[in-house]
Amino acid sequence: MNRLRVPGWLTAAVLATFFTGLATVPAHAEIAPPSANDWSCKPSDEHPRPVVLAHGTGSTAAGNWVTLSPLLAEAGYCVFAFDYGETVMSLGTFKGLGDIPTSAHTMAAFVDRVLASTGAEKVDVVGHSQGGGMLSQYYLKRLGGAAKVHTLVAMAPSNHGTTTSGLVNLISALGLVGPLGSVFEFLQIPAFAQQAAGSPVATALYADGDTAPGVRYVVIGTKNDTVITPYTNGFLTGDNVTNILLQDQCPADPVGHVGMYLDSPTMQNILNLLGPNTPGFRADCTGYGPAY
Repeated sequence: MNRLRVPGWLTAAVLATFFTGLATVPAHAEIAPPSANDWSCKPSDEHPRPVVLAHGTGSTAAGNWVTLSPLLAEAGYCVFAFDYGETVMSLGTFKGLGDIPTSAHTMAAFVDRVLASTGAEKVDVVGHSQGGGMLSQYYLKRLGGAAKVHTLVAMAPSNHGTTTSGLVNLISALGLVGPLGSVFEFLQIPAFAQQAAGSPVATALYADGDTAPGVRYVVIGTKNDTVITPYTNGFLTGDNVTNILLQDQCPADPVGHVGMYLDSPTMQNILNLLGPNTPGFRADCTGYGPAY
């Protein structure tokens, strides 16, 4: 029997990428982020749509949205956040590891609960990495979510997958894409393989174009992203799409993929996009997030 032998350097690279994505996980992963999930909240005339927050791979709602959730609530929004993608490898803490289509059903059920509770006709979604990329896109494009979402704001989304700085291309050249995918399946963390550029799930998801009709899309990216590589893989084309590169507004912003949840220019852009949507908006270049 041929056994898959994963080189030590490859194992180290995969684990480094995995644990970098866990930097925001708090000790109590089941706790909602501050000011979120008040099921008595009713949207105001000024902010008629609740905001649903979708975390990234390996993170949690509580960790990913510790900054944005209270900012939105203070601005007058009803804010809701959910966890998804727990597997036996989650160890009770790490989320977003499971099969993406299955996780999208979790998102669908949560959005339905938010709409029923608030009486709103639609929600706005803010997602980070997988949460703003393939998870939300599967919900919008394959589960009828486009009829229930007005705006999707995606922070460094995994839309067209990642090469993990060329790692996937190297593995492909060695003919190991299939076996590596099998390793991820064996470890019950399929979301990693599914977010590789050119994966069967990604290819099928975007076979009919980048967007779902009727949804406003905004992508916020950073050129310093070392998780979604190249960073342009997160950007979308199509009607009603706006792509924002943070360094076009703040050239010195060092923020990386994970650190966007702490980045003031990112937060400023989100608040503007969901609120006044001022033409030509440019963030104040202060309070940068970390470079990881």
